[in-house]
Parts: sequence; structure tokens; C-alpha cells
Amino acid sequence: MNDDVQVQANPAYAAGQMAKAFVTAGVHEDEATRRRAEKRLRQWEKVVAGMADGGLTIGSRTPVQGLPAWVTPEVVRGGFATGDAAAGGPLEEYELRAARRAEIDPDRRELFRYHLSDVGLADLYALLDSGCYEILVPEEAALLVVAWLVRAGDRAFALELLATIGPFTDRLRMLPRPAAAPPGDASLAYRETVGQVAARIGVRSPKPAIEAMNEALAVWNPFADELLAHWLETVEDGRVGVVEPDDWRRRGTELLARHRRLAAEHPLCGKHRDPKGNPAILRTALEDTLKGRRRSGLLQHAVDAMVAKRGLPGSPEHAELRRVQAEVAARPTHHALAQIMLARLSGLPQDTGTPSIEPLIKPITEDEARRTGAVPGAPLPEPLRAIVSNALQAPIGTLVERGVVPSAEVLAELVPQLVASTTALSYQDEALRTLMASAYRAFRNRRSLLLLNLESQVRFEELPWVQAVSAYRRRGGASADDARTALTRLGELTIQGFPGTIMPNPLIREMAVLVRQAGMDVPLVEELAADIFMGTFSDKFAKAARLAADVLEGSLYERYYGVDFAAVRALDDGRANLRRFRPAVSSEGFDALCLRRAALPPDGGWVVRNGMVIEQAQILTTHNLAALVHPIGVDPSPGWDDLARRAFTATRSLVAKVHNNPSPRSTIKDAAYAWRQTLFFLSLCGLKEQIGVTAWIQDELDRQPDHVVDRLDPVVTGLRHVLVGGSLDDGSAPTARRFLGWQANGHWMRETPSR
Repeated sequence: MNDDVQVQANPAYAAGQMAKAFVTAGVHEDEATRRRAEKRLRQWEKVVAGMADGGLTIGSRTPVQGLPAWVTPEVVRGGFATGDAAAGGPLEEYELRAARRAEIDPDRRELFRYHLSDVGLADLYALLDSGCYEILVPEEAALLVVAWLVRAGDRAFALELLATIGPFTDRLRMLPRPAAAPPGDASLAYRETVGQVAARIGVRSPKPAIEAMNEALAVWNPFADELLAHWLETVEDGRVGVVEPDDWRRRGTELLARHRRLAAEHPLCGKHRDPKGNPAILRTALEDTLKGRRRSGLLQHAVDAMVAKRGLPGSPEHAELRRVQAEVAARPTHHALAQIMLARLSGLPQDTGTPSIEPLIKPITEDEARRTGAVPGAPLPEPLRAIVSNALQAPIGTLVERGVVPSAEVLAELVPQLVASTTALSYQDEALRTLMASAYRAFRNRRSLLLLNLESQVRFEELPWVQAVSAYRRRGGASADDARTALTRLGELTIQGFPGTIMPNPLIREMAVLVRQAGMDVPLVEELAADIFMGTFSDKFAKAARLAADVLEGSLYERYYGVDFAAVRALDDGRANLRRFRPAVSSEGFDALCLRRAALPPDGGWVVRNGMVIEQAQILTTHNLAALVHPIGVDPSPGWDDLARRAFTATRSLVAKVHNNPSPRSTIKDAAYAWRQTLFFLSLCGLKEQIGVTAWIQDELDRQPDHVVDRLDPVVTGLRHVLVGGSLDDGSAPTARRFLGWQANGHWMRETPSR
């Protein structure tokens, strides 16, 4: 690669996304979807225009011309910046209210200047003391930091901060938004606020099909029975309409009048109006008879068919059928039950989680039953309880244990709350702790940019207002201990909760923050995207591989993947290979090793070829698993053998999904990653445990469907062969396969097994 050439993003991707948004905005049947598509269309139009005129440099950590890296950019799918700042745009309502109270023009620069006056600073001091504010984008913390510095007597740092952010005060929101209450316990987390849960439940409108069915069961089926019974009074020798009992016509007239009232009151079910349906034939025949018209010849057939299908009205079998149908119709609908839940949620604070969901998911009370027709003591449906559980506010470990956090990806969404509280502990001043915790949570809402050329995402510590108070942050000592404890606990939560899933990048970024706060030197590596891989790795990958060698040299893992960890230790970092356009150092030795191990064929798609190289880097580094063991010190309470079993269970489940899957690439890739984690955990076990887990794996496999057995049997054969000292590279196990997630020219696991 030419060191002077800087790789840039392809504008064709942005143009394609703009075209998709244009189509959706024009033809989608749902109005809300069209509106969202129109917004995306405007954003992608800005992306395309900015890339064309040079205003945007997609792939850079400063993608917007004229905006420094610390300004939060508006980012759309794929990490493309639109050119707008997330804290920009028209003044928001809370800013307009602040301007009216201050009796100044509704202008951001004027609002900023006002809050530097004595009166304005007093307002900010009050917010600092009460904690009753909210920060949605990091820039909204800037004025509060200025106020804190002024109150602390540190005018030098305050002036330095003002000099940095001053040129942007006319276009960025730097004022926090008022809140009704201070933030809750920062050590607790929740997936959704009570208000967000209520909004999800509130959109559950009645389902027309269910409402129509209940109407048919409760109204129209009983009415059809009455019609049938009325005509059965006229039967003689099996023939309908032969006799006419006393008062039959008057009662028939009342039946028809009641039908008209019912039709007006219950319009959802149209089955009774079907002229070819038996109930309509009976009703029409009654109308014709009462008006002296000739009856339809279908009457006899309709009566006979109805009796044959359900029995005579009032008979035991007919009565039982109608009883069951009446019970079904009387059950409250999900919509009605949702209204019960909304009433329960309405009494709670809406902008946070709730410490207990038991009062929300308890069985239906007598009062609620009277209002909805539900059965007192009946449980609420599981889907409704699952939604409400997202508002549970508890330690993250509790949320994982209770299943509120179902995946490592969801865990990564919650971890910033934990890291924010740990970060804040390093500040001695209580108001500053609250402020920095809020600023950190807002920073983690910042969407990642598409970065090329080994550039890195902006860190929290780079924000000017965070730098301005860095001198007031304790380092080392108790603060470092707190961060290390949180890091170890988070690592244990991750591998114990999701042993078959590699750590997602957002979770790795949070762990890296804790690593820095703990004062540790631990290289944590992200999963790289195969479609934008630059063909080289930063030097932290080589460091991570050497750390893996400390944990795995001589292990089952090393033998299975054919790794020479002794050679990994001797890798040349290539530290001098600092290319002019790269802020990070690449490792030529590590690059060459991954390329050699990938053994790329001369042909094949470039994305797959990139994936093969990236996977070798993941094997060599263990994708952070080794770092968790040492030096972070994770020690899972269930034991490494338990994690190995559970990781294999994830592998087996993923392989089962390959069968009849028209696009199985990502599933195969995830299955191979789960298998790699199985081998890692197994490698940390003693020989006796390794033999026991391998036997268990074989027993589990033998119980699977043929298509799973056929796909995984070569993989497990390879494990057994390596366990007894064999190699997968010398041809001594011809039926064994080393399971990798990426393979050029079609993966062998895609093939349909045959017996």
C-alpha cells in the first residue's frame, strides 16, 4: 500500500441509502414510516452533497469541515456524518423558555452570554446543587462546567474552556435542560424508563380480527341459535316450515327487529350478513315468510346443516360448545389488559426505571376485573410482563440474572450507566460527580463514526469541558480500585451471561474506559468490519496476541488452531511503521502472520478474504478473552467447564439454523466464534475436565437431528483428535475439520449433508 494514499469512503453507499429512503418516503403505506423515511432522505442528501463538495470527509474522526473532533456530529447508518451537529438546529423549547425568563433575544449566543452574568451563573449554581437537570448531548454540559469552575475559583481553566468553545456558542446547545428531579442511584441500571414502557404498551390498539371474533362468539352465534330454534318449531317429519305454532310470527317479527338493533350496535363481524351463510338464509327466509313472499329453497338445507354441525340448540353438546365460546369471548383482550397496565404505570415517575415490577405484574384485582370484565386473580399475559420488566431498575448483574438483559448487545447498551457511576467516583465534589456522570451517559449516546486508516473514535477525556476539570479527578488509589473492581465484575457478567457470544464493540469500548481508570495496560481489540478492513492492524493487536500467549501457550486452544504462541511472542511490532496519515501504529509482523495463517486463495470475494484475515487476528488475540483472565482477573463462579458446555450449546443452536438457510454466512460465522469460545474455556480446564466436557459434547451431539450431527461431527472429531495429542495440519485425521467462520468460495458447512 502506498503510504501517501489515504483511503476514503465510497459515495455510492450514501447514494444507495438516499435512493432507498426516497422510495420508502414515496410509496410506503404507513404514514409514520413515510415521515421517518423523509427525514432519512434529507439526511442522506446532506451526506451526498457534503461528500461531493468536500465539506465532508467520511472516514475521518473530524468528518465535518470547520468542526473539531469534540463536536458531536449527526450520524446516520454506517457511521456517515451528515454535516450537522447533534447539538445544533433550531432552538429547543427549553432554550426558548430560558430566553423568555432572561428577557433576551431567542439566540444561542445571547443565551450563552446571559449565563456568564451573575444572574445567569446563579441559575447554573442552583442546577448544580439540585441536580435537577438532564444532558442529552455532551455539549449541554459545557456551561455547567464553566459555572462549576467559576464557583471553585478556577477562573484560568474557565477562561481556557471559554476560549475553546466560544466560537461555537452561536450554533451549539451548551445549556442543560431542566428536569423534575435529580438522577437516581447511578449504580443501578434499567433498559427503558417507565414512560418509554408505557408508550410501547399504549400503541397496542385493539386488533380488529380479535374484536370481530369475540363479537361473533358473544353476539352472532347465540342469535343464530335463536333463529335456528325458531325455525325448528315449524318442523314436522323432518321438513321445515310445515307447521306454524301460535305466536310464531309475532316472535319472528321481534327477532328481526332485534337483528337490526344488534347490527347497529355490533358492526365488527360481517359473517351474519353473508347471503350465502346459513344464518343469513334463515333470517331472509323469515323476512319473506312474514311478508308473504316465497321462501328460498335453501332453507331446508341450511337448517339441516346447522343441526348436523353443532347439534340441536339446548342439547348437551351444543350447550357445552356455546359455554366454551362464551368464556373465550368474555376474556379481556390484550388491549383491555394493556389499559390495566397503563393505569398501574401512570402513578410512577415516568423519566426513570422502577425499583420493583412486582406491583405492576401482579394478578388482576377485583376492581380491575369489574372495569375490564377480566377474571379476578388471573395473571397478566407473559408478553405484557416482559415489556414491563424492561423498566426494572437494579444492578446490572440482577438484570442479567432475571433475563431482562437477553444478549451481550443489550448488556453493552446498559454498561455506560455503570461506567458513568464509576467515572464519577473519581471526583471528590458531589456536584461535579453528578455532572460528570450525566455528561458521560450523554457522551455514550454519541453514535460511532465510520473510521478508516486506523483512526480512533473520540474519547470522553477529549471533550474540552472534561479536560477542564481533569485536575479535580483523583487517579490511582481507591478510584483505581473501584474501576478495577467494576471491570472484573463486568467481565464476569459478560462471559457468564453470554459465554457463546463475542464481546460487541460498544462493550469493549466501555471496558477500555475502565482499564484506563484502573491504571492498567490491557490491550482490548474491537471486532473489525470485513467490508472496510484496511489490510492492517494497529499494534495493540500484536500486544493482545502476546498477552494471549501468556495464557494459552501449550494449551488445547493452541494445538487446535495450529498457533505457535512462542513465535507470537517474538513478533516485531513494527513500531517505526507510523504512516503519515495514521494516528495509530500498525504492526507489520502481526499483519504478515495473519495473512499467512489465512492462506488466501487466488480468487474469492474481497469481503470474505478480509474476513478470513480478521478471523485469524481474533484467534491469535482470543478477542479479549485472554485479557479477561489475565491481567483483569475474571474468575467465573460456575467454573470454566460450565462455560465451555454453555458455549457449545450456543454453537449447536447456531449450526441448527444453517439448515435450509438461504443466507447462512453470518450464522456460520457466529457459530464458529461460539466454538472458539468453547475451546478457550475448555483450555482453562484440567485434563480430567476436558475429557469429561468432550464426552458431554459428543453425547449432546448424538441427540441432535441428522443435519446438525453431519455438520458438527467433523468439528467434534477434530477436538477429540487434538485432545489426545493429534494435529489438524498433518493429515492424520482426514475426517476432522478445523471450524472457522470465513471460507472463500463457499463455506463447507453450507452444503446440505446427505446420508
